[in-house]
Amino acid sequence: MSFDKIITGGQVVTPAGTIDADVAIRGEKIAAVGEGLAAMSPDAATIDASGHYVIPGVLDVHVHLELPFCGTTSADDYRTGTRAGARGGVTTLIDFAIPYDGDSLGQAADNWHKKAEGKSLIDYTFHICVTRWDEHKDQIAGMVERGFSTFKEFMIYESEGWQSDDRAMFGTLETMRELGSMLLVHAESSRVLDELIARHHTPELMAKYGAQLHAITRPNFIEAEAIERAIHWCEVTGGQLYIVHMSTGEGADLVRAAQARDVPVLAETCVQYLCLDDSVFARDDGHLYACCPQVKKPADIERLWNGLRDGEVCAISTDTCTFTREQKAMWEGDWTKIPMGMPGLETLLPVSYTKGVLEGRLSLDQLCRKLSTDPARIMGLAPRKGAITPGADADLAIIHPTKTIKVDPNTLETNADWSPYNGWELAGFSRTTLSRGEVIVDDYKVVGAEGRGQWLPRKSAGLA
Repeated sequence: MSFDKIITGGQVVTPAGTIDADVAIRGEKIAAVGEGLAAMSPDAATIDASGHYVIPGVLDVHVHLELPFCGTTSADDYRTGTRAGARGGVTTLIDFAIPYDGDSLGQAADNWHKKAEGKSLIDYTFHICVTRWDEHKDQIAGMVERGFSTFKEFMIYESEGWQSDDRAMFGTLETMRELGSMLLVHAESSRVLDELIARHHTPELMAKYGAQLHAITRPNFIEAEAIERAIHWCEVTGGQLYIVHMSTGEGADLVRAAQARDVPVLAETCVQYLCLDDSVFARDDGHLYACCPQVKKPADIERLWNGLRDGEVCAISTDTCTFTREQKAMWEGDWTKIPMGMPGLETLLPVSYTKGVLEGRLSLDQLCRKLSTDPARIMGLAPRKGAITPGADADLAIIHPTKTIKVDPNTLETNADWSPYNGWELAGFSRTTLSRGEVIVDDYKVVGAEGRGQWLPRKSAGLA
């Protein structure tokens, strides 16, 4: 047998469990997984993984790169964002193509293709955002034919021109059922949220509470009620639903109960909701941590970890939307003007591994399912992505079980000049990252060429 590369000596996380094995690569694909493969192909290049785990490349299925938002544009583009992802073991990402004013869904996809082409280091695809139901509803089937199988609606952001009402969600879910596609929903209750913001938007309260008002005006019921309503429309239509960036324990309870009734609903959480709580907003730099929805309470953190173990939470993503300190400073004491979002691609795997595996909340096999295998299956990218198995793309990350690196914005690939995890000692950074058989990170440094990433067409999504 002839192989191009063989990863030797590592503990390999496969769908059947973690085993001592070699991983052989031919071209862009995994050719074999087993013992003694190096002896079968002595001319193959070898990568020594002794003392390391070999895991499937991570899929971050929720990112925003170069997104016009909150009066500015997010700071990580497809060059810096995908370099950051690669260093963190991410080999595939899914961004959101959001129509600009008057754009069709096809034009939105074209715009995001232009952002990625010639820049992306890793493979990518897009969720297509439906922002004007009456105009966009007849375009969805054409986008499915074009290779997009997931769509997104926002229950908030009326001022951005993105908001969908119940009628739109109901109609889109019916369409998802007909096409075998899946609707992703940002679930927050806009009218009550707007009322709470208006009540607190006074000079006196802003002077007293500052960035803490971001959390004060977004109590847990803002998310929970919206999730409950979205689940209701999912249940009566039979259309597949995916709750993005779920941040509350109440949300996890609702999803679990719905799944017990065989409602076709799934839910992800984001890594920040697994390790940060709303005490961050009391810090002098608390405004940096504003994201939407915001980080919640310690009890929500533990409930979401339990949901990952028990199954009602299907994936860990980041909702990466990077803004620099200068951009975040646009708030000038008014929390409603903070650009909402945080950097995260580079630290997704390290934070999840350190807080999940090393602190005993998840096994390594469980973590790989939530970061790779299940996201690939749900998003219609399996069996090509998400698992170390023959025939799959050779997307791999090699990580040391215990070696830590101190998070320092000056040494990260992201365009952010700060990190939510600044100063944290994290294990799980990728020593070596391979994308379709090519080494793109070596000795913790990015070595791959920008523009090599490929767009990934998809035909299905969800539980189907």
